[in-house]
Amino acid sequence: MAVCAYVSLVMQGRAETFHLDTILSIYAAGGLAAWLIALPMARLLTRRRNVETRFAAHFALLGLGTVALTAFCFAMDYRLFYAQWHQPFGTRIWAYQFVFTSLGACYQFLVMGLGLYLPAGLPLLAGASLWLARCMPAYMR
Repeated sequence: MAVCAYVSLVMQGRAETFHLDTILSIYAAGGLAAWLIALPMARLLTRRRNVETRFAAHFALLGLGTVALTAFCFAMDYRLFYAQWHQPFGTRIWAYQFVFTSLGACYQFLVMGLGLYLPAGLPLLAGASLWLARCMPAYMR
């Protein structure tokens, strides 16, 4: 996913940003976390199903998982920056600040960061989903 984000930034002419390493690490962390969580879930849910069902499950879970976990990583990085102005940990105000800062960051990611998955991410997701659906271990089919 970091490569997809980098390709998209290069195509948009924005690869020279001074936050490039942070952006790429957030996308890499989100993609890796989604892979580690969504792959076992998809295999468990599609045990003894046909190839089309396995493809759809892998496509949906990897796609949604990648977006959700990358948004989470972005929100935690965003939260880390704004934490210096927030109340002490554990207070009611801190909880409100944590929740609303995280929600704002997720919204900002969905509006501005989701486009970095295109154009390379969608074909890679489809290819990986097809490959995973076809090469599922025999004991799980």
